[in-house]
Amino acid sequence: MTSRFFFIFLLTSLVFDSRADGVSIENENTLNENEEAGFLFENPPHLQRLVKPLLQNHFSGIQEENREKYYELDVGYVEGRIYDPSQNRFQKVHLRGYTGSTDRLPVIGAPFVAPQIDVMPGDTVRILLKNNLPVDSSCQLHQMGSGNASSMLMHSHSTMAQPASGASLSSSALSNSPHCFNGTNLHAHGIWISPTGNSDNVLLSVNPGNSFEYQYNFSQDIPAGTFWYHSHRHGSTALQVSSGMAGALIVHGDRKPTASSNGDLDTLLIDPDSRQPFPEHTVLFQQIEYACLGRDGKLKRDQKGNINWDCRPNETGVIEDYAQFGPGTWQASGRWTSINGVVLPTFKATTGQVERWRLIHGGVRETINVEFRKIKAGMNLNELHRKTHFGKLRRQDVDALINELCSGEKIPFQVVAADGLTMSHSLTAEKVTLQPGYRYDLLTMFPQAGGYCMIQPAQSRTGSISGKAQGNSLLGLVSVSGTDNIAVQDFVPTLRRKLTYSAQKLMPEEVRQNIVDELNRSDNQIYLTRFAPHTRDVSDEEIAGQPKQKIVFFAGGTQPNKANIFAIGHDFGVEKVNGVWLPKQLNAYDPKRIDMTLPLWASQEWELRSYSVSHPFHIHVNPFQIVAIYDPQGRDVSLPGATEADGDSQFAGLKGQWKDTIFVKTNLLPGQLTGKPQNYYRVLLRTRYQRYIGEFVLHCHILDHEDQGMMENVEIVLSQEQKAAHRQ
Repeated sequence: MTSRFFFIFLLTSLVFDSRADGVSIENENTLNENEEAGFLFENPPHLQRLVKPLLQNHFSGIQEENREKYYELDVGYVEGRIYDPSQNRFQKVHLRGYTGSTDRLPVIGAPFVAPQIDVMPGDTVRILLKNNLPVDSSCQLHQMGSGNASSMLMHSHSTMAQPASGASLSSSALSNSPHCFNGTNLHAHGIWISPTGNSDNVLLSVNPGNSFEYQYNFSQDIPAGTFWYHSHRHGSTALQVSSGMAGALIVHGDRKPTASSNGDLDTLLIDPDSRQPFPEHTVLFQQIEYACLGRDGKLKRDQKGNINWDCRPNETGVIEDYAQFGPGTWQASGRWTSINGVVLPTFKATTGQVERWRLIHGGVRETINVEFRKIKAGMNLNELHRKTHFGKLRRQDVDALINELCSGEKIPFQVVAADGLTMSHSLTAEKVTLQPGYRYDLLTMFPQAGGYCMIQPAQSRTGSISGKAQGNSLLGLVSVSGTDNIAVQDFVPTLRRKLTYSAQKLMPEEVRQNIVDELNRSDNQIYLTRFAPHTRDVSDEEIAGQPKQKIVFFAGGTQPNKANIFAIGHDFGVEKVNGVWLPKQLNAYDPKRIDMTLPLWASQEWELRSYSVSHPFHIHVNPFQIVAIYDPQGRDVSLPGATEADGDSQFAGLKGQWKDTIFVKTNLLPGQLTGKPQNYYRVLLRTRYQRYIGEFVLHCHILDHEDQGMMENVEIVLSQEQKAAHRQ
């Protein structure tokens, strides 16, 4: 049954209001119905395929089944409520969001999570994006064009970048001021498709009152995996994504390995007896940093002009001001990370059952760590649930609660995919770190029945987006039933045995023994070589004769006591401008300028640095392979098992893996750059420019940094030799 996905939260509010009468505990570690109904985890609703209306004077033709899919996404303001544990109530909010026809009744869907889009390799996917937001006065100031156009390019022409000194960084100030909050577009994050025309084109704006039909051609050789979509209109990206304009985009695969080609991990993660896929949790993390309006219709502020984050029951939470984003604002806001629109959800699991957890960081600017711990011995889950959902649980009190009640053993898991791309071998871990834009796929298995905490463990200062050390926080709870009793140290052997059984029963005979041997090749890892989409490392021979690309991020003032700029340079040297040390050839984003021109079919090495504040680097279209990540002392912290002096291990095991987003870490804070840069990290990548030409972008995935200038236009072009061959 389908319905318009209006995110009505009526059912949960009724359940919540009925909880004062107490709880009768029949099963200590199974949440009672009246407690679980409002907070039970659910995967996102699935966007429903619609019948596409025919264009006038066109044939309908005969379409191959399931090869062409048509969807509609509406963009508009959504009324709803978000649970606030610190106040023990739901807060009314008025935020921008996606709605669409889904497979779920309106009263069941949680607010402010977009519907999931499901596709397969070989599909042609058309998405009609309809902008129902009102006209925005901030856009008129930027003269972004006629509202009569259904969409518009955000630049009229492109020229090669001219190296600029720090003194000229203000030339693009207008473009890099937050603006056009109600103009939008759509980005398929991490998907290997064309960046031009009606495809994954973020260099256009769908203005209020207009629609635009995207067409994504998923080739037969596209990897299956965990991806996501979100708005990407320069000037309003952070504001829209932080409202919840982000959703899961899952590419499902049914290609089994053969003697000549690799296959999809999906074909292994199946129970051979039932022929059903292992259970999956699609986990979209969001950080919705709303603030409330006062009687004057503006954001409430204190006497010093700072945002007053206190929201009362009769007030409405909104996201309408870039003052809501910045270092320390998330901590100051007291807001909580939501999962598929629910704060502190409870997951259900069965002992010994292999599960796939698809983790997606859909937030804007805060680091998220994930760890599972058994609850304290003698504590039951209902008791813990009451402590987290019935008191007034402030964020600053969570650390003590976790240390007291979530003090059981840590539960290991296997990381099997990074940014949607299956790894050649898994990583055994007890904690995984997600920076904005990251995705990780985990294989988990809970060893015994009982309650578990899904926590965000402490993070060091330099390993965090905020540049400040983070304490423990709570993300959710897990209620586990069943009779299996598996020792934690037997997790990897048990998982390997279950995957081996699947391989023996399901894999083609010509590759079966090879896959079984690979799965059992190591005691600590599970080799997935026959399921990895990238079969060859980018070799020294491939990059021979090609220039090395250099990227350096910088955030700070170009003059003493002046406003900060957010910019990217291509020279690791520095120069002193107006008394301030800056990277050479530093540029803030200019929509009319091409910053990098790259040759189709070439392979190149890149080096990334940051000379002020850590930044997650993301590039559209082509993923990259991590060669090494060197800390300030020259140690490669991407090696398996690498742990830094402050305990940070977020890069461990990433050497040789493929991603589309990577954290460029630095110990340098604004104002600390000197004539001899030091205390920065060096990230070495290699990438191939395959199949697709055209313009796209690279940028910092702290999205308010991107909106304010930390982005560049990139173009992949035919080489002169290729052009000449075409003319012959």
